[in-house]
Amino acid sequence: MKPAFIPRLAETIKDSGVVAVLVIDHEDDAPRIAEALLKGGINAIELTLRTPAALPALKRIRQEFPDIIAGVGTILSPDQVDAARDAGGAFGVSPGVSRRVLARAAELEFSFAPGIMTPSDIEASLEFDCRLLKFFPAEPSGGLPFLRVISAPYAHLGIRFLPLGGLNSQNMSSYLSDPLVAALGGSWLAPRDVIAAKDWNKITEVAAQTVKTIHASRNS
Repeated sequence: MKPAFIPRLAETIKDSGVVAVLVIDHEDDAPRIAEALLKGGINAIELTLRTPAALPALKRIRQEFPDIIAGVGTILSPDQVDAARDAGGAFGVSPGVSRRVLARAAELEFSFAPGIMTPSDIEASLEFDCRLLKFFPAEPSGGLPFLRVISAPYAHLGIRFLPLGGLNSQNMSSYLSDPLVAALGGSWLAPRDVIAAKDWNKITEVAAQTVKTIHASRNS
């Protein structure tokens, strides 16, 4: 029983190119955010457990937009693995590597992407057969050159990464064109202040531009 991303889910994340990372303060905003992202062409999201509204928001999105691939981020404890799965999350993400969290995800056969920054993190993740790993924080850690170096000893194992941290529409192209990268974590798609302003058109606009950049980067 292992929490590695199942092949179909991993391919779907890769096809998306970016996973919108969301911090939602009010449950009622969730459907509007999801709708705005979909209009812009983004169909994968990660709702972070940084506010009490996160899991209720996930349930609303699952009910109203079942085609969205909705995962749960900032999972820090085994109990949160249960809560994420029970709320309908398609996958879980953590900022680091917790063996207790990964063991619980394995028990539940819940797809999981732990956060890595060192070779030791990668090896700890591989103990649970996790092959899609969050590279966090990406830019402050040294960016793509650093990721290439630390991942080189494991390249034959087919590991892919979800970089997050310091990424934006200006620097995303280099990541997307690298075969190590399955998709990006996009916190710039729907920032907290834009959500607070209820500027749904802005979210759609940024999402659409991001999709254009994804296609250009992968087809160049």
